[in-house]
Amino acid sequence: VQLQASGGGLVQVGGSLRLSCAASESTFSRYVMGWFRQAPGKEREFVAYISRSGGNTDYAESVKGRFTISRDNAKNTVSLQMDSLKPEDTAVYYCAADIKYFLRSSGLHRRRGTYEYWGQGTQVTVSS
Repeated sequence: VQLQASGGGLVQVGGSLRLSCAASESTFSRYVMGWFRQAPGKEREFVAYISRSGGNTDYAESVKGRFTISRDNAKNTVSLQMDSLKPEDTAVYYCAADIKYFLRSSGLHRRRGTYEYWGQGTQVTVSS
């Protein structure tokens, strides 16, 4: 599956952005999806996860309560609504997909190595 992320940009502290990730396959519902981010000089880190049906989600503690992940399987898209943005949210954001089945309790959905397919990234810059 090919993934195309979009929606990044420059926003002031406290503002909002909505990222989208479009998948190339009509079998999109077979994939679990994740969002990761990478700030300059730092490793790529987990941001959010959503299950195939959209019924289960998970978030990094740093974004919990501010970010919301969602998906539309009919449109082959996953979105990340980002509110109350902070300077530390500045990073390149990547969407990722994988078809493997695993228990959420395993924590594998938080590991970047779990995901086989990655989008190209979209820059989010939060200015103070």
